[in-house]
Amino acid sequence: MALRGLRKGRGKRYNRQVSPSAPTVARTNRAEKPAPTSALAGFLLSGFLFALLGAILPAWGYHRDPPEFATIGHYFLSLNLGMLAATRVTQSLLPRRGIRFLLVLAAALACGTLLYLALVTPPASPLWRIAGLALIGFDTGLLHPALFHAITGRYERDPVGTLNRGGIFFGLGCLAVTLLVAGTFYAYTVPSILVLMATVPAYFAGIFAKSSFPAVVAAGQPSLRQALLDFRSPGAVMFAMLLFFQFGNEWSIAGWLPLFLIRRLGASPSTALLLLALYWLALLVGRVGAVAIVPRVRHGRLLGGSVLAALFGCLLLYSTNNVFGAGMGALFVGCGFASIYPLVAERIGRRFPYYHPGFFNGIFSFGMLGGMLAPATLGYLAVVWDIGAVMALPLAGTCLVCVLLLLIWLEAKVTGR
Repeated sequence: MALRGLRKGRGKRYNRQVSPSAPTVARTNRAEKPAPTSALAGFLLSGFLFALLGAILPAWGYHRDPPEFATIGHYFLSLNLGMLAATRVTQSLLPRRGIRFLLVLAAALACGTLLYLALVTPPASPLWRIAGLALIGFDTGLLHPALFHAITGRYERDPVGTLNRGGIFFGLGCLAVTLLVAGTFYAYTVPSILVLMATVPAYFAGIFAKSSFPAVVAAGQPSLRQALLDFRSPGAVMFAMLLFFQFGNEWSIAGWLPLFLIRRLGASPSTALLLLALYWLALLVGRVGAVAIVPRVRHGRLLGGSVLAALFGCLLLYSTNNVFGAGMGALFVGCGFASIYPLVAERIGRRFPYYHPGFFNGIFSFGMLGGMLAPATLGYLAVVWDIGAVMALPLAGTCLVCVLLLLIWLEAKVTGR
């Protein structure tokens, strides 16, 4: 009887930690085929597409006067809308056609979209580029969920390690597209650069076509009404806000740093792109370092140190008046941001077992998507407050991340979680 009571008590205690909106997450049948290395390497293509807009804006001439901040905001907004539009298509195609079909389709469409963008470079109307960037967002929206489905087995065994390894490949993709534009800025025309870029997704389409992936077992996802139930949990709300501000910080700098340095410091476009590459390199090195450090260092201490480094880097970028200060700021910000998301995702996974970064997770997905709208918001804010808003927003966002971490720690102490 005592043993039964103990088991019953444990069950009640576990149930209190699971959100009422917890869905049954789609899972791969890992008994058939393990996830291949190409699934993790596919995040390189994802990073390549995600970081493309921030790197190509100077090549399109948006660093010149008169400033067209609102148009840049439209570009980032169309990218996000394209990702949203891909959600329904992914939910329909993935169970019926499988992971490999979706990955090949996404890579092939990305290749075609880059070739289309090569045809509509300035002085063509921005509306053509808005349509092309919406297609890039759509391609990425197809690619990302398929990759996360492919690595679900690895993620369940080692969430932090898997996210860090995926982040390393993602950072390599971001670094590659930035260096490609920086290295060819004065050597090739913009259409030639975009045609060269198109070879990357074409290569990955061939890799995906030759790879074998686990089968996907279709499963339900939470409805909007079920997802809104998470708002009753203070912990869920704080974690979602943390994702919102952290994603907003990372992508605001990734999308706007070259234009900020050109207009604020008078840096040349190639120098500004190299400093953006330095930011991606710091993020990449930080991910590699995190893989080695995480098992040996208390996660709370590492998380706090990362936030302070990012805050210091944002202050440097906001206040500097020279390229050296901008470079040091990019280094601190990149190293600081490197381990924040994987560690936060691990903590969310412990508190909310249904969380998976590649699937719809109610309030957490809202937070991530909202944060990715930050670069578009900066475009509209810069119309009113000029280019200074580009770095003021990440600085404020990093301060809020620090505050939210303290609140989450206090909430965990009070509730015993």
